[in-house]
Amino acid sequence: MATFLYRLGRTAFRRRWSVLLVWAAVLVAVGAGAAAAPSADESNTSFMPGIEAQKAFDLMQQRFPGTNGNAANARIVFVAPDGEKVTAADNRAVIDEFVTEAGKGPQVSGAVNPFKAAAVSKDASMAYSTVTYKVTADDLTDAGKAALTHAIDTARKTGMTVEVGGTALATQPSAGGASEMIGIVIAAVVLVMTFGSMAAAGLPLLTAIAGVGISMASITALSSTFNLSATSGTLATMLGLAVGIDYALFVVSRYREERAKGHDPQEAAGLAAGTAGSAVVFAGLTVVIALAGLSVIGVPVLTKMGLCAAGAVVVGVLIALTLIPAFLGFWPNAVLSRKTRKKGMRAETRKVDRGSRWARFVLRRPVMILVAGVIGLVTVAIPMMHMRLGMPGDESKPTSTTERRAYDDLSRGFGAGFNGPLTIVVDAQKADNPRKTVAEISDRIKATDGVVAVSAARFNAAGDTAMISATPATGPTAERTKDLVHTIRGERAGLESSTGATYEVTGSTAMNIDVAQALQDALIPYLGVILGLAFLLLMVVFRSILVPIKAALGFLLSVLAALGAVVAVFQWGWGADLLGIEQPGPIMSLMPILLVGIVFGLAMDYQVFLVSRMREAYVHGDRPAEAIVSGSRSSAGVIAAAAVIMIAVFSGFIGASESMIKATGFGLAIAVLFDAFVVRMALVPAVLALLGERAWWLPSWLDRILPRVDVEGEGLARHRASGALDSEAGVPEPARI
Repeated sequence: MATFLYRLGRTAFRRRWSVLLVWAAVLVAVGAGAAAAPSADESNTSFMPGIEAQKAFDLMQQRFPGTNGNAANARIVFVAPDGEKVTAADNRAVIDEFVTEAGKGPQVSGAVNPFKAAAVSKDASMAYSTVTYKVTADDLTDAGKAALTHAIDTARKTGMTVEVGGTALATQPSAGGASEMIGIVIAAVVLVMTFGSMAAAGLPLLTAIAGVGISMASITALSSTFNLSATSGTLATMLGLAVGIDYALFVVSRYREERAKGHDPQEAAGLAAGTAGSAVVFAGLTVVIALAGLSVIGVPVLTKMGLCAAGAVVVGVLIALTLIPAFLGFWPNAVLSRKTRKKGMRAETRKVDRGSRWARFVLRRPVMILVAGVIGLVTVAIPMMHMRLGMPGDESKPTSTTERRAYDDLSRGFGAGFNGPLTIVVDAQKADNPRKTVAEISDRIKATDGVVAVSAARFNAAGDTAMISATPATGPTAERTKDLVHTIRGERAGLESSTGATYEVTGSTAMNIDVAQALQDALIPYLGVILGLAFLLLMVVFRSILVPIKAALGFLLSVLAALGAVVAVFQWGWGADLLGIEQPGPIMSLMPILLVGIVFGLAMDYQVFLVSRMREAYVHGDRPAEAIVSGSRSSAGVIAAAAVIMIAVFSGFIGASESMIKATGFGLAIAVLFDAFVVRMALVPAVLALLGERAWWLPSWLDRILPRVDVEGEGLARHRASGALDSEAGVPEPARI
């Protein structure tokens, strides 16, 4: 492997124009494909096939043709001025006028008058009107939105308080805004400080952005063929940028190191590709394993996100192995620090070496550092045992948004459960008397403790299926609502045998409950799959049994600690004010799975790069303790820089307005902090110091059957020593910059 990548790096350096033109052609080709590709049809996709809420929704779509459960809607809440009622003549006239105007808007299928639909609170202080559309929120035109906005503004001018919920005019989640830009600036500053060169700092950013551009254009071009949604590329963008920067960092850093040893630019590029490039390949493989493992969860959207992100990682690896050496061929000296360019290569070796100092400190106190690190991470992870998953809705938005104010008004006027009604779909095809059976089921549900109201049944044209809406006493994300859903489902036992009818519970509240439970159940199998496959891969890379086990356990500690911190802040509310969190609540259902996948990929990156340098030193003759110091000297600083960059970028999302984006940014930033600085920088050298020679033990029979990949460059060193890889004659020297 190392020998092949060495040759590849030298070839890319020598034929830099060809490499650059190939990547430029790829970018143009996928860009043209993206521009010409039709949009994906997402109308018939299921979020998670197999869960009851989804099956009930599918049955509802089948038995009630023409019903579009994904159609845009707007719930307009009218609150009368203090001391007045919405039923007063003037206020009623305003609401009637709004319903008439909104009902005439483009793409509108109907606007409900609250006075005809009993949508007035008991004290008559507020009422609500529901405006439904013929299309989804994504397909709603500007004209349709403008018509609704005009009707709302007209009502507000009369002195009534008017707030808007629903999907039609929903505030779109934003990223970190100014705080995200600060994170990117911090990343650039860290790169400049690490390398002492603007070119060395800009090269990883440039190639990472190019890789993300190619990946996203490819996803867009294939969106119609594979029915990829707009969210499929979200993870690909985030991880493609993260690993793209990391991989370029490690190759450029190794190139500078080889130049400091006196190698000419082309040879240094080949050695960087053969050594750091080998680590890049296997680090990339571990990330791909983690992302492809999302397929085992059974959620189509997660499977697509994982595979798209895996493709972005593959692009990042290929760019690091080919485009980076090609750019180094154009500017072989520009990536060196200014001091090195002025004083020569020896300046690189006179830098203050904090990595080896820290390694020696750990070697003197391995037990203390190991115990302190493990106890600290376990303590932070304790809240994770109380994690509640859900899908935060309007209640988690800032009070500055009209959706949150509409939610609060409806809760105050109609009860907390009004914002999350349950839809019961009754299948009475086999019942002797469908209407009588549906009435019995409706009475049974109404008598259930925790249900405050049940709507009249709505039958389909055939009269064999009915929909009933049940309003819980508690809010959509409350534990009591979750228990109520399970209770209602438990009451149907034996119903089919006695009446020939059955029912299922759906609606957004039930869907979120089922999704959260399914994802929570899938977390352990997912961890098992990626840890098992990664163990096998790392065993091949490091020729060791204990090192992969240590890597897996360290990852578990860091990710559990990160989840514990997320629960403490976003669910329990500890320090929530500091992050601008107005309403603590359940953790977004998808977040633990995504956090595990992303953090696993980044953690294995750091593991491979750090330990491969230690393994390289050990193979080349250093004693175990010396190998730890040597590996830390070579890679600790670059790993720390990469981690700080990732923390800065992820922290930028904490400034977002949406709590789920805040939680994701916080979780990723804290996970990288724990894994890079506690696990990889402290626990890994401490464990290796305690294990000594045993860290690299592998049974002889297993050593014989495992393939040899030579990630530490031992075979490459032998080939170079024997002269088998002599530099090509007649290669022109590149211009010095």
